[in-house]
Amino acid sequence: MVGSGAVAFGFFAWQIGWLPPRTTIAATLLALVFSQVLAHGMTLPLREMTAAARRMAHGDYSRRVRATSRDEVGQLAAAFNQMAADLAAADQQRREFIANVSHELRTPITALGAVLENLVDGVSQPDPATLRTALAQTERLSLLVSELLALSSVEAGAVALERETLPVEPLLKQVVAEAEVMAAAIDRPVRFHIAVADPALTVHADHARLHQVLLNLLDNATRHGPAHGQVRVRAVGERGHTVLEVADDGPGIPVAERAGVFERFTRGGRASGGGTGLGLAIARWIVELHGGTIAVADPGSRIRVTLPGP
Repeated sequence: MVGSGAVAFGFFAWQIGWLPPRTTIAATLLALVFSQVLAHGMTLPLREMTAAARRMAHGDYSRRVRATSRDEVGQLAAAFNQMAADLAAADQQRREFIANVSHELRTPITALGAVLENLVDGVSQPDPATLRTALAQTERLSLLVSELLALSSVEAGAVALERETLPVEPLLKQVVAEAEVMAAAIDRPVRFHIAVADPALTVHADHARLHQVLLNLLDNATRHGPAHGQVRVRAVGERGHTVLEVADDGPGIPVAERAGVFERFTRGGRASGGGTGLGLAIARWIVELHGGTIAVADPGSRIRVTLPGP
């Protein structure tokens, strides 16, 4: 377009004769050269984006575009760099997720295979203790697959919330009763304590999903708290919100690790609890679907969930 303008200028000046022919030709050539230099500089980020996009297609997200201006092209370059950084982070998370899933699946499969191999070879007898070991590994596999499917559904937005106004105290009693059975199954003797500030306190949420969140939090507290300790469940209304807290007597999560405990397969440095590392990730996604927040509160052994009120 600039070149066409320069040619038009030269033709016009030639026709009206207000510039000498050589001067007109020289001015036209200079305009063409100068416009070419300007166009080259203006389109440099676009060419860099093209090259970077081609490298991204082959899995290389390290390339960045130099943003030398603040105009639309510079804003586009900055947005492109942010997109490249986000894609690199997502690709790294995907690789870590695959590695973690492989590790989590391999552990019970290996244990279950060893038990069955001993039974087949006659090393072990199919006594109740051996069969209970095989059953425990099978249940661990089933739990992991179920939680992976649940997390996948939540992340994909395939979970439809059926919100209703729920009385908090009966819900907590129901979840605690189930958590007591789960604690006995893993031989973790703990005491549960419920404290509801107002018996009439309600929450506007999906019953099944909120039940899942609370059960995950109670299971997490049971596994990471000390044996014969106490798991406390507290509910209170604050400024139009319903706050639910689950706390245990454990050492708590260090401040530096609190932001990452809600990521998949992260256990806040307490990997000996025996969980899948997905419970808190599922809880975070469900709480956020409700428009609420979930976080680790001081002293680090307390999880605080804030949900919108009715």
